[in-house]
Amino acid sequence: MSETAVVICPGRGSYGKEELGYLKRATPEARAPIDRIDDERRRLGRPTVTELDGAEKYSPRIHTAGENASALIYACSRADFLAIDRERFEIVAVTGNSMGWYAALAVAGALDDDSGFKLVETMGAMMAGGVIGGQIIYPVVDGEWRPSEENEERLRAAMEAVVRRGEGELHLSIDFGGYRVIGGDERGLRALAEALPRVEDRYPMRLVNHAAFHTPMMREVSERAFAAMPEELFGPPRIPLIDGCGAIRQPYSTDPAALRDYTLGRQVVAPYSFSTAVEVALREFAPSRLILLGPGAASGGAIGQILVKHRWMGIDSKSAFVERQREDPYLLAMGREAQRSAVCADAPAKR
Repeated sequence: MSETAVVICPGRGSYGKEELGYLKRATPEARAPIDRIDDERRRLGRPTVTELDGAEKYSPRIHTAGENASALIYACSRADFLAIDRERFEIVAVTGNSMGWYAALAVAGALDDDSGFKLVETMGAMMAGGVIGGQIIYPVVDGEWRPSEENEERLRAAMEAVVRRGEGELHLSIDFGGYRVIGGDERGLRALAEALPRVEDRYPMRLVNHAAFHTPMMREVSERAFAAMPEELFGPPRIPLIDGCGAIRQPYSTDPAALRDYTLGRQVVAPYSFSTAVEVALREFAPSRLILLGPGAASGGAIGQILVKHRWMGIDSKSAFVERQREDPYLLAMGREAQRSAVCADAPAKR
């Protein structure tokens, strides 16, 4: 008997040094879309995703550049989706984080393979001439992943103070589980980083080569995207889609024009709530499992923090989440080999 699953597509930052060579895991069925991506990248004069993934050494300058990172992550997620054993898992909904929304559109069938790649390549290439602003990430949970009003208020007050003093531009970019991603200009991000206390000797952390997506600073990018992506490329999804506002886009009631308007408009210039998307997935679909596509598993912590916030299946702390993942993983991250083997069609079932 199959289990129900919600599939989650990761965003920027999920392909790092440890993911080099990830596409070598691709099943034969996944090679066709990867080959099409490679052909189009060659036509555009860009390195293919196969070449980038097969590089001898990981280069932050090359692999994190928007025009390369977006295509790489999209190809890895697309390949992982095709590797899911559909006899074991009934996929009841799809969502994603930030750039993962573009992959979600494709794997859910709202965009075909060519249109999905065109969207990813278009948005990634927007930053090739120079990244607009940037992003930093900061935690708003305690050490056990429980919501911390103190941390949330500290971040809010620091942002308001920077803007009030005219030290730069700042906006909430992504509500990412127990983290907030803040977008802004260089002055604002520097001032905010100086104002916030260090946490875990890592935060506030600047996200390398990330632009200030999901903020008003991307208004021009949104306008250019509308000009580049005609309405006919979009269609209704075959699988329910949950967007960054928590709206469910159903196969038989989705207006493709409205889906395009959200994807190229609000999704680009307004905050993206990954937390809300996952919350809706849990409450409306009550899946047996969550499947996080690769590359990597960087979104796993944020997903765990959302589970803790809602005490989902009795998971009320980081310790409880870790214990559940050790005994019977509720979150199956395909970027982790042991959990991947429980998802893929060519692996023995784990019960």
